[in-house]
Amino acid sequence: MSGLSEEQTRRVIELAMDLARAGQTEELMEFFDHGLPVDVSDDDGNTLLMLAAYHGHAGTVTALIGRGADVDLRNNNDQAPVAGALFKGEDAVVAALVEAGADLDAGTPTAKATAEMFGRKDLLPGSD
Repeated sequence: MSGLSEEQTRRVIELAMDLARAGQTEELMEFFDHGLPVDVSDDDGNTLLMLAAYHGHAGTVTALIGRGADVDLRNNNDQAPVAGALFKGEDAVVAALVEAGADLDAGTPTAKATAEMFGRKDLLPGSD
């Protein structure tokens, strides 16, 4: 994001993170048209995809995947977006991430372990 000061860049990232949390997909997509990297993260290592997934915004998650977001980027606590969505019970988000090839063995705890803990193995491929 050339041309912006460090403070301006920080504020743009914060605003984008808020849009991801709120599921404001259209507004968020405009940021990428102006040079914001799709896999930008906050100070905790959370990506836009992580925040949208955790807050249950399947449409935003799908749009971010369409823009090339890495479905397996973990935050500073080694948490993966698919595990966060499982933890929150966000079935549509889990389905979108699984369809996009999310690694179900990545992170701590893994998506498989999270699904087991919460009795949601039915959301993962290959489970009975």
